[in-house]
Amino acid sequence: MEIADLLSLDDVVDSLKAGSKKQALQELSAIAAARTTKDERTILDLLLARERLGSTGVGAGIAIPHGKLDDLPQVSAVFARLREPIEFDAIDERPVDLVFLLLAPEQAGSDHLKALALVSRLLRDERVCARLRGADSAEALYAVLTDAAGASRA
Repeated sequence: MEIADLLSLDDVVDSLKAGSKKQALQELSAIAAARTTKDERTILDLLLARERLGSTGVGAGIAIPHGKLDDLPQVSAVFARLREPIEFDAIDERPVDLVFLLLAPEQAGSDHLKALALVSRLLRDERVCARLRGADSAEALYAVLTDAAGASRA
């Protein structure tokens, strides 16, 4: 599994405007709904329920909201760089500006965990995050995400 298997250029958002965690999740849910067969409210409810279990803000300005949905055809993703960092109840209490949303089919089994591990490894690299923060377009963000994932396997 590679980032390009989860994410297309159309799934990358540069400069997402959101003033709160909930608003960011709403915006991401709308984008994910447009790319999948799922209803925006269903996706948002799933993400909010997951956040109640514990924040998906993993530290260093990164959040990886995720969940499983019935009848989703495949693992799906949306990446957004926020216009301004927001409070996300992250483990290190730092605001978040890079968000990688992952949605998996309920029956995905290990694919969900593989996707989470792939994204986590990628965003744990400080150089990758610095490049993402410095990118000037959605195309540049996508190139960083896909090139960095390929480079990390080499």
